[in-house]
Amino acid sequence: MTDISTSAALMDLLGISVPILQSPMAGVSTPQMAAAVSNAGGLGALGIGAASIDQAEEMLRQTVALTGRPFNVNVFCHRPALEDSSREAAWLSALAPVFHSYNTAPPEALREIYTSFCVDTDMQEMLIAQRPAVVSFHFGLPPQGVISALKSAGIILLATATSLAEAAVLVSAGIDAIVAQGWEAGGHRGIFDPRGADPRLGTLELVRELVTNLNLPVIAAGGLMTGADIAKALAAGAVAAQLGTAFIACPESSADAGYRAALLAADPKTEMTTVISGRPARCLRNRFTDLAQKLDPTIIPDYPIAYDAGKALNTAAKQAGELGYGAQWAGQGAAGVRAMPAADLMQQLLSELAAEQ
Repeated sequence: MTDISTSAALMDLLGISVPILQSPMAGVSTPQMAAAVSNAGGLGALGIGAASIDQAEEMLRQTVALTGRPFNVNVFCHRPALEDSSREAAWLSALAPVFHSYNTAPPEALREIYTSFCVDTDMQEMLIAQRPAVVSFHFGLPPQGVISALKSAGIILLATATSLAEAAVLVSAGIDAIVAQGWEAGGHRGIFDPRGADPRLGTLELVRELVTNLNLPVIAAGGLMTGADIAKALAAGAVAAQLGTAFIACPESSADAGYRAALLAADPKTEMTTVISGRPARCLRNRFTDLAQKLDPTIIPDYPIAYDAGKALNTAAKQAGELGYGAQWAGQGAAGVRAMPAADLMQQLLSELAAEQ
């Protein structure tokens, strides 16, 4: 087995020249962003967890056309949603007054808006055929047979862990490197079981625990915004750092105007919430997170069924000129975001990292 316990070894395996990975950020990352990061020597990423097979193939095609360097393709491995018509009706009833305030009726019913990679055989077969350099898993792992098939195709596999117990599962499954997602991270919490206990470890604490107890390379993720932050992660034992929120304000991002304005506001705050999608996710504080304080969390439908309602509410509010119901995912370091092209941000991060070494 190849020793990839050092930063240089992992970078060689991934085909990158600097220890910086861009977070996949489904709905925000684009082929243009992924290519810009990869062309700058890092590992760009596409989030296809919410994409159809046709959309995913087109994203891969566009990225390949923009860069000859490796990039990461991320998929969601959540437990398929369990439908519960009574709970879904109760959730729509709870949200109805907000819909009505924007002169819109809530949906008559909710649906599972995208399929878990665990059971999406078409997406599995597409990735095996396309053979992107790297595939990463969030929310858990697909069946072992799928992991074996991807590895047999020569694909490097990464997966998110939020605890030592989850990381140990990744080691046993043959994953090549662990993305240690700290509590500070923006977007969806990668915890395998969202209804289970969550240790809520910070990024550096989690990195140190995994490095101390496991023999697998660890990539730090969560709250990292600058080269100095990257240096701290490397000093804690990580072999690379993954940044997401830092790239949202880049022009290559697909974040809408409301998202960008909220992110670039003075001293933006974030909250972990389940109301938007049905799974814990860190979001900029907005109208939706404020609404969460008034709703009964026990009636939130399964992910991503709840997300169907969340997206419908955001659409209704935006049509009325209210931009505060979006899934404005961001980490706790959001106040440090810098609006510049992704290539320029990469150079800035590398300059800051060099200054710390």
